[in-house]
Amino acid sequence: MVQATRQVKLTREGFERLQRTLNQEQARLAEATRILQEQMETSADNEDIGLEDAKREKLTIEARIEELEDTLARASIIEDHENAGRVELGAVVTLTNETTKKDMRVQVVSAPEATVLSGTLPRISEESPVGKELMGRKQGETFVVNLENGKQVKYRVVSIEY
Repeated sequence: MVQATRQVKLTREGFERLQRTLNQEQARLAEATRILQEQMETSADNEDIGLEDAKREKLTIEARIEELEDTLARASIIEDHENAGRVELGAVVTLTNETTKKDMRVQVVSAPEATVLSGTLPRISEESPVGKELMGRKQGETFVVNLENGKQVKYRVVSIEY
């Protein structure tokens, strides 16, 4: 399988989080390999359900490791913010939903970083509907997001931090 060589921009925290996840998955792979070997030694026939489950689990973990290694190999860490005052990757943005008047604070990140769960601050992908509309906005700007269900939500950028 040939992966795209497109660079992935990550925050330093996101890079470290992905690295920790990779280490955890490698530990899981070692355990899954050990379990698979045990299943193969104790299995009387190759139709054993436990053996098939162990094989599937090992393949799933290997695929996840390959994906993480690929992302990390293509990663560049966001250090400089060349568009100061505008929303870009790594920015922490406070938004107000103009309808409900509720504020939310999110960090805008690349898609691979958005999929890794952890931390207290919600992360949104630059490729999500809100993320796409948010990129490049300045404090005080309002924008409308078209949701999949046909509804629209209007947001206002309250603040941008780096």
